[in-house]
Order: sequence, then structure tokens, then C-alpha cells
Amino acid sequence: MRQFVSPLAAALSIACLAAMTTIVSVDNAQAQARQAPLKQTASAQAAPSQQPAIKQMPLTDKQIEGVLAAQHELDMLSANLPENAKPDPKLAAQLDGVAKKNGFASYDEYSNVVDNITIVLTGFDYATKKYVGPQAVIRAQIAEVRTNRKMSARDKKKALADLNDALKSPAPPIENKGNIELVEKYYDKLADALDDDEE
Repeated sequence: MRQFVSPLAAALSIACLAAMTTIVSVDNAQAQARQAPLKQTASAQAAPSQQPAIKQMPLTDKQIEGVLAAQHELDMLSANLPENAKPDPKLAAQLDGVAKKNGFASYDEYSNVVDNITIVLTGFDYATKKYVGPQAVIRAQIAEVRTNRKMSARDKKKALADLNDALKSPAPPIENKGNIELVEKYYDKLADALDDDEE
């Protein structure tokens, strides 16, 4: 899902995942965010020019398994990283070391794989665990917000505005359609592993 996901600079992948995650302050929407943590935020979708383009690539089982194996250790290393700051060389070496230990050439390669997983996860319906596309996910979130009675009018108005803005800026199309099937195969594990970024 840890949203996520990455100015693709060393040590900022986790911070970007958070930036790509839908954060709606509603009980139902929060539950949805816990189930599908890597939905893009309305602001990230509404301002695609601010996000670096993701270098899309075909994913493999080995890469996804490497992400799952590396995630906890990388989360611990990057937990206290400030946003938009370069890590010190020692931390960068540690991040590279964990990535290499889990089958990646570098932390940058790991980050790119996480980015490719994330753009697929943004289009998964958390309830059915099936790919429906990011636009359908956003529409479902809009419906949830509209029917939520626990949400204040002010919060509801803001959430709906953000989500409607997100609908106006579609996510990039997935270039490698095989990635959808592969991410679906690992959906539960990926959602659990990458959801740790958000907590």
C-alpha cells in the first residue's frame, strides 16, 4: 500500500509511499486505507507534475518477494528520515546493503520496484482484492465519504473536494499489464508489508 512512494532518491521511497496513500479522516475510509494502504492521495493525483515519473517495468515474483523480505528492515532504517532530505552516506550504505541482501542491485532499484507495485495497488478494490483501476477506487471512496454519518460536514467537504480533484488527474496507465496479475497474487502480503509504512 506505504502511498507507497518515492522521489526515487535513496531513502525517500518510504516517504513517497505515504504521499501516495489516500488519507481520509473517516472511520470507513481509514479502514479502507488500512486494507489498501497504497492508494494515491488526492493531492498526489491532482498534481502529477510535482511527482517524478515512475520508470515502469515488468515485475517478477523474485522482485516482489525481495520487497516483502526487505520491507521491515528498510522501514526500521528509514523511520526517522526527514522528508526531502538526503540521508547521510552511512544510512545510504545501510539502505543499499539491505536492498542488495534481498536481491536488488541497489536501493534505487528497490525503490523503483516498490513504485511499480504501488501504481498497480492504487487501482485495487480493497474489498474484492481485484484490480478495478484508480478512477473506480476514487469513485468508491467518494461514495463512502458521502454516506459516512460520523464525519463532520467540514471534513466531508474537504475530503470530497480532494477526491474530486484526484478524479480530474488520472494516474498513469499501467504499461505492463502482467504486473496487475502478479500484484494480485501477492496482494495480501504486499498490503500488510507496505501498510506498516503508514502506521
